[in-house]
Order: sequence, then structure tokens, then C-alpha cells
Amino acid sequence: DNTARLWDAQSGQELRRFEGHTDWVRSVAFSPDGRRVLTGSLDNTARLWDAQTGRELRRFEGHTDGVLSVAFSPDGRLVLTGSWDNTARLWDAQSGRELRRFEGHTWEVTSVAFSPDGRRVLTGSGFTARLWDARTGHELRRFEGHIFGVTSVAFSPDGRLVLTGSWDNTARLWDAQSGQELRR
Repeated sequence: DNTARLWDAQSGQELRRFEGHTDWVRSVAFSPDGRRVLTGSLDNTARLWDAQTGRELRRFEGHTDGVLSVAFSPDGRLVLTGSWDNTARLWDAQSGRELRRFEGHTWEVTSVAFSPDGRRVLTGSGFTARLWDARTGHELRRFEGHIFGVTSVAFSPDGRLVLTGSWDNTARLWDAQSGQELRR
């Protein structure tokens, strides 16, 4: 129904709705301090909300096709979005200003993540995941081997490992430094 909803995990009661998107909400994330909620929608926007009131605080506009994935940096100052327009974009959470684009994927960017130190960005698209320098936007490494689309990406808590999930029914563990597949 084009909303995101916050639920009480204990009681199962709906606490609030985040309303304003004009198409499906595809991705949600809490800020590290839990005070804000980020949503990504097929209406080509990501939106930042106050978790207590449900009030929209900021809108991130610029993608030319639906926003499929969203993430906060570990310090909550940056927002990362991935889109059907084959890009990931880095935004200033306070101003809403686009800071950088991560370009080069030939398929939609289905999943995005920040490294635990916030210095690197991980994107999943098509049959690959890519590791980027968050400050410069340069691609550092590609993780290749999936035979169907990558649907999810994550860093280990120490940032040394990357995990990818795919429509090929595998999850693959990679060494972030070398790019070597360690487990399937």
C-alpha cells in the first residue's frame, strides 16, 4: 500500500505508518541510533523519517528508476541507495545532497551495504557484487561467480569478509581484500 510500518516486536501491534511514497516501498533501514527510518520506493525516491513521529524529514531524489535498496553509514551521516537505473548513490543524510554515484553495473543495483568503518561500499547487481571506495567512488574489487542475480550483500562485523546471496540458490563468502571465494 506504498507505506512502511513500524511494529512492536513483542505485541505485534502496529506503532506507526510512514506514508507519502506513491509506489511500492522496496527497502527499509533504521539509522544506527534508531531515531530515523530510511525507505526506498519504486517512486524513484528514498525518504528519511522520524521514527517517533512518522514525519518525513528529507527526500532523496535523483534516481531515474525505482529505489530497490537503502542503507545508513555506521555513523548515520550518509545514506546509500541502489536503483533500477543501474547506479548506487551516496547522499548526505542532513542536507539530502547527492555526494557521489557508483556507476558501472549493467543491471539494477538490488542491494547496498556500508563496511563497518564506513570507508567502503558494497553493491550487488546482476551476477556480481562490487566493492567501492566510499570517498572517491573508485571500484576496488569485483566478486564474480554467481550464475543468477545477486539479491543481497553484507559485510562481516570486522569488514574482512563479504557475503553475497543470489537467485542461484547460493550464499557465497568472500575475502574482501583478495576477492577470493572462501565458502559456498
